Amino acid sequence: MTTTERREVSRTADERTSLEEWLDFHRATLAVKCEGLDGKQLREASAPPSELTLLGLVRHMAEVERGWFRRVLAQEDVPPIWYSDEDPDGDFHVTDGDTMESSYALWRAEIAKAKEAAAGRSLDDIVTRPGRGDYNLRWIYLHMIEEYARHNGHADLIRERIDGVTGD
Repeated sequence: MTTTERREVSRTADERTSLEEWLDFHRATLAVKCEGLDGKQLREASAPPSELTLLGLVRHMAEVERGWFRRVLAQEDVPPIWYSDEDPDGDFHVTDGDTMESSYALWRAEIAKAKEAAAGRSLDDIVTRPGRGDYNLRWIYLHMIEEYARHNGHADLIRERIDGVTGD
């Protein structure tokens, strides 16, 4: 994994640019939290018996990106990557065979597909999530920012527990 550059978020941008920049900032923050660690450290649980790990967070966010941008926004019929009806938390259930390289590549691919799904759409475009109701793209962006921000807080605590590294 290469060193991630987090770009400063504009303080004067329009709404769409602000939403996209904040989402990209939080995506980069998760990558930064994982940098410099080996596979064992990335699979280290936050506080057993919890199974929450940095690798699990990367996998979870790949699933979340896929769910909101591909399944909901683009209405694609794509299956989950790691979870299933039998294992609804499969994205968090990492094993010694799971690697950051493959998980990171899938996460980055889902981010690229998310950006493709949102490109050219209005923030006011409404899509329906069967059984859940209607959402506009603005809500999806805000939800994704909230999702990343919450999990980046988890990532910060996990990282501090692993090697003492802290930061925003």
